Amino acid sequence: MKRILPIAALSLLTLAGCANTSQYSGDVYRGQDAKTAQSVRYGTVVAIRQVQIQADSRTGNLLGGGGGAVIGGLLGNQVGGGSGQRIATAVGAIGGALAGTAAEDAANRINAWEMEIRTDSGEDLVVVQRADRQFEPGQRVRLIGSGRNISVAPY
Repeated sequence: MKRILPIAALSLLTLAGCANTSQYSGDVYRGQDAKTAQSVRYGTVVAIRQVQIQADSRTGNLLGGGGGAVIGGLLGNQVGGGSGQRIATAVGAIGGALAGTAAEDAANRINAWEMEIRTDSGEDLVVVQRADRQFEPGQRVRLIGSGRNISVAPY
């Protein structure tokens, strides 16, 4: 049993980081956006700063929190005996759930750019997207899309 715990912990923590973060990239389109007309505007990056996007967990933190609770409970069950063992199991399960949820949240956080862009028409916009491409102030860019669905691409 003691040999299975490290393997189970590693497996659950690996699965905990399974959020789909590609949707935050300026280079990835959703299926519904393919073969649709998109508006294009041009502008210049005025300011940029590195931020993080907290991606949603596909499991609602079930793997991280649930897996952590199971592992914490199993570890707590190894301590003491009688009522002390039951208390250690409960404390281990609660602590494991909290640690597992925190681990899953950290695994689902991705680096991103917050870019302030002045369009050629004089409008100032802020767009946040995954930091999978380099941008810098003064760079000319294309703004593709509209409303809540805008991607920034080099010009």
